[in-house]
Amino acid sequence: MTPAPNTRVCSRWSATPCPETEGLRRYTNGYFCPAHAPGTVAPPLPVPDANRLKAAALAYAARGWHVFPITPGGRVSAVTDWPNRATATDTARIARCWEHRPYNIGIACGPSGLVVVDLDMPKSEDDKPKDEWAGEQVSCGADVLAVLAQRAGEPYPDHTFTVTTQAGGTHLYFAAPDGVALPSTSGKHGWKLDTRANGGYVIAAGSVRNNRPYTVTRDVPVAPLPDWLLAALRPATVARRRVPTPVLRDTSRYATVAFENECANVENAPDGTRGVTLLRAARALGRFVASGDLPRAMVEDALREKGAAAGMEDARSVPIIRSALNWSIANNQRRGAA
Repeated sequence: MTPAPNTRVCSRWSATPCPETEGLRRYTNGYFCPAHAPGTVAPPLPVPDANRLKAAALAYAARGWHVFPITPGGRVSAVTDWPNRATATDTARIARCWEHRPYNIGIACGPSGLVVVDLDMPKSEDDKPKDEWAGEQVSCGADVLAVLAQRAGEPYPDHTFTVTTQAGGTHLYFAAPDGVALPSTSGKHGWKLDTRANGGYVIAAGSVRNNRPYTVTRDVPVAPLPDWLLAALRPATVARRRVPTPVLRDTSRYATVAFENECANVENAPDGTRGVTLLRAARALGRFVASGDLPRAMVEDALREKGAAAGMEDARSVPIIRSALNWSIANNQRRGAA
């Protein structure tokens, strides 16, 4: 059947689910795999490219880096729950995945023990530095990092594994320090300077976007994160407080234990992991809301309070809780209806 104009059409329709991805949405005439972008059907990349990407993914896994598939030619994860799906040890699954389709390669920084400094290029002539950086002679993220190094009295930290991105930017790979959970940041430390650590990922060399590749431009061992960068990236110590967990009545023991455990997880989440922990807690409890075991208002209030106890502001925690509950409730209701 020919789709109507402007209809969103998946590039892979099948009577069975895609073997390497999850989060499939059931349609009347087959399964839609989120790894295959809707829209105009593009021809697959040649098999040699698929083999090249598979070899690269396996090579990164051999380094101990946790890899997962990114949509072919894109930058979005092709699997749900990528922080837990990424692997450095299941080489058979990695091989099957990249034999199935020439996915770009994602590296989950936190599980891989990496901190990647992402130095971007301006996106247009109007993309210029603002605020404190407007008075500096900087034209890109690399210039900003050079200024930060100069202010710290340290050399430019580029003697480490380095990747040039498809847009001409730079990824500097560093080994994360033991016992410190560094968060990912976006522009917090300077114009066109982001960091990818816990909760973040990077597109690995070998991947291609807009017909331009990510390439390794300095293939040397990953250097330890410099002390001065660690000091800049380390999150401020948050004053924590304890709040009582609401007492549940007229609900199952299973739901009660899950509620108490997830509240404790959020309240005790280490720095740099609070947002991810809150997201997982809300998704876990959403299925009990969908089943009628827990009232949604109580779950929202309890998670917000526990997030505040861990140092999260309501402006950040409330949207995470609501979106995660919406997702979990919708998905669990859909499974129950099926």
